[in-house]
Amino acid sequence: MSGFVEKPEPIEVPGLVHLHTGKVRDLYQNEAGDLVMVASDRISAYDWVLPTEIPDKGRVLTQLSLWWFDQLRDLAPNHVISTELPAGAPADWAGRTLVCKSLKMVPVECVARGYLTGSGLVEYNESRTVCGLALPEGLVDGSELPAPIFTPATKAEVGEHDENVSYEEVARQVGAETAAQLRQATLAVYSRARDIARDRGIVLADTKFEFGFDGDELVLADEVLTPDSSRFWPADEWEPGRAQPSYDKQFVRDWLTSAESGWDRKSEQPPPPLPRQVVDATRAKYVEAYERLTGTRWS
Repeated sequence: MSGFVEKPEPIEVPGLVHLHTGKVRDLYQNEAGDLVMVASDRISAYDWVLPTEIPDKGRVLTQLSLWWFDQLRDLAPNHVISTELPAGAPADWAGRTLVCKSLKMVPVECVARGYLTGSGLVEYNESRTVCGLALPEGLVDGSELPAPIFTPATKAEVGEHDENVSYEEVARQVGAETAAQLRQATLAVYSRARDIARDRGIVLADTKFEFGFDGDELVLADEVLTPDSSRFWPADEWEPGRAQPSYDKQFVRDWLTSAESGWDRKSEQPPPPLPRQVVDATRAKYVEAYERLTGTRWS
């Protein structure tokens, strides 16, 4: 059993219909049929949405996504219509709300990897492949790959794992033409973002994108290139052969699996609230990622 420790009740706003409560985002539809996407301060780990929030996290994700959408505009159109707060929305929604096009979403997590780690490393150690793609011998945790690879995954419900799948399976599910579009767009966007991040002293190890169709046009959607959807490593500390320090929720994962938390990950019991020092350290990592990438001080 996993999912929400405490599932929040949706906020009622005149003129908006609540559609979905996700791990981090709440989705609404306005009277024009557009999506209203609100990024909360919720954080998830080990398939649980935790009972403790990380202050400012939703705003960091939203503002960083907007910055990246602007950097990528010539490569991939995006779904953002407006950042204007809907009439009657709570003041707390400011800075964390996007009004977006309603797209026909593609049911695939489009993952790009430029470095070997995570589930890719596990598969590589077993078969010298990642999502069925053959890789050379001698790679270790943190190794840069000869070229970025497209390693798609299925989308999972809250509380369940995304599952890596082969490119052939994606083509079977969505058609060969769409699969080819997804691969091309994913690798093009990743490569641009990798170079931008590298210029700012950050290694973009891997990331995942979501795409949808606006008519016949493939459009970049959801969040993009945030610490929730990407592995960012400080370039000056990158050292293949070990786990890399990263700009993400590793403080949360480490504490949950420590003796101090008292939580058994293998049990069906929900995880406990996070202590203040873990919350503060995690918030600081998200803010640091934003500031280093954008060159703008968080306020």
